[in-house]
Amino acid sequence: MILAQLGGNVINTVSRSIELAGWYKPAYYIFFSIYITTLVLLAIYGLHRYILVYLYYKYRNNRPKITKHFNELPKVCVQLPMYNERYVARRIIDYACRIDYPKSKLEIQVLDDSTDDTVDIARQAVEHYCRQGFNIKYIHRDNREGFKAGALENGLKQTDAEFISIFDADFLPPKDIIKNTIHYFTNPEIGMVQMRWEHLNRDYSLLTKSQAILLDGHFMIEHTARNRSGRFMSFNGTAGIWRRECIEQAGGWQHDTLTEDLDLSYRAQMKGWKFVFLPEIISPAELPPEINAFKQQQHRWTKGGAQTAKKLLPMILKSNLPWKIKLEAFFHLTSCTVYIYIVALSVMLFPALYLRLTVFPDSTIARFMFDISLFLLATCSASAFYLCSQREIFNQWRDKVKYLPFLMALGIGISLSNTLAALEGFFGKCGEFVRTPKFGVQTDKDEDWKRKVKTLRFRKSLLPFVEMGFGFYMVGCILMCLYYGTAPMSIPFLVLFACGYFYVSFLSLALQWQRSPVSQAEELTIYDLEHLAPNEVSTDAELIHPSSQVADEVPFSASLSVSRDSKVFARESIVEPRIGEKEAR
Repeated sequence: MILAQLGGNVINTVSRSIELAGWYKPAYYIFFSIYITTLVLLAIYGLHRYILVYLYYKYRNNRPKITKHFNELPKVCVQLPMYNERYVARRIIDYACRIDYPKSKLEIQVLDDSTDDTVDIARQAVEHYCRQGFNIKYIHRDNREGFKAGALENGLKQTDAEFISIFDADFLPPKDIIKNTIHYFTNPEIGMVQMRWEHLNRDYSLLTKSQAILLDGHFMIEHTARNRSGRFMSFNGTAGIWRRECIEQAGGWQHDTLTEDLDLSYRAQMKGWKFVFLPEIISPAELPPEINAFKQQQHRWTKGGAQTAKKLLPMILKSNLPWKIKLEAFFHLTSCTVYIYIVALSVMLFPALYLRLTVFPDSTIARFMFDISLFLLATCSASAFYLCSQREIFNQWRDKVKYLPFLMALGIGISLSNTLAALEGFFGKCGEFVRTPKFGVQTDKDEDWKRKVKTLRFRKSLLPFVEMGFGFYMVGCILMCLYYGTAPMSIPFLVLFACGYFYVSFLSLALQWQRSPVSQAEELTIYDLEHLAPNEVSTDAELIHPSSQVADEVPFSASLSVSRDSKVFARESIVEPRIGEKEAR
């Protein structure tokens, strides 16, 4: 009612101000209708963030419990899907073979769709561990039919394991990750257990720090709130364990979307399966240290989310599920549309600002609509959401406050790319699963990725120029504010928009158009440093190449560095193996 009354007052003000404007009057009505609708939609999704924070604090103590343990540990198959992952293929295989689980109960599948030298790297690693007595298989496909979903589906046909654990190539699963999670499946209703992602290069740069906070909000607040309040959550494609029966009963892996994990998650929960999220158990992974890789990742997630919404949302809304599940599913699956609203708002800022400064400069309602709406949009909702996630994870969470403006600017900067992704998802074809490049980053101080990125060839695009144009468009809005001098409160937020568009566009152009060519000899040198000097290893599965010897300490030191400053580790315990498990070994 308040928004409706406010909208009516604005229209009346505009009408009185331009009652002699003739045919311009309908244009003003149309513009303000679109502008107000955009603000209302953004406000609704902003309100949803507040609701998630509320649900988190209300239900965070509803922790899942292990009621009993398996008398005999079940067979688990660890699937490692990969595609052209030369810098991380050997590392993930090494870490998978270090998992502390009875060899007779552990199967490892390397699901390789690669077309480059990753094939030789992965095959050699598998052959080595086969000689060490591990039940590990190398499964290579000559085509990428179904992409990652197709590889997982193909691997599932070749194992009889009751439980399936999945790790992407850039992840470093800790040794005890299966033992700490498998006993949740003694509850026959549990279909999937998801662990929280941690980040090897969280503090490397502003870009990685912002990505880490974005993912922390998704995992710590969204996942916990949805899961513990009885709503649907999603599997994140990696760092999780599935019950095979759950996958098959839900219809298996399907590849008509780019987010096969989100798709299967909703289909499984619609069948009545329960999920468990464990924020206290982490699996470190690599964040994209380069802007084009980050944009590719976000584009695929956004497009896949739109495809899943198009595919499943009508069925969810027509089902007999409780209203709270339907409502949360609606906001979850349509959250990709927020980028469309941000771009629409960016386009309308200049005419809205012009009207604010010239047509009704003294209007309190106009000032509220422009200044206050920008304040609420740009700060309150996102700040509260992400600060809560940092407060729950870290003791020194106040140090993260300074990154919030850049975090919001980054979200604005990628809005054009993600808007195209959302529109493609809703109205286009499925498209190709474009992998996120991985560079084998080990720590926050690892600079070697800068050499490796030279071997990549990103598709040149005009989009960075459009993003740059939006940045200059925001500069025009700022100059207008300075010229009239009556809207000083608007300038900081316009600067935020401008910085976001300029940052993303300049970095994208620098890496797409100015990358120096890499000779075949230099590319081979980079490859040699990572993979061509293996050492012999002992039967206790030590890592077998020089770069991995450094990585030997990564997952555990990374976990410890998190736990020293982590409230989650301080107040939640890790499940210890029981005597019966040792006997089973």
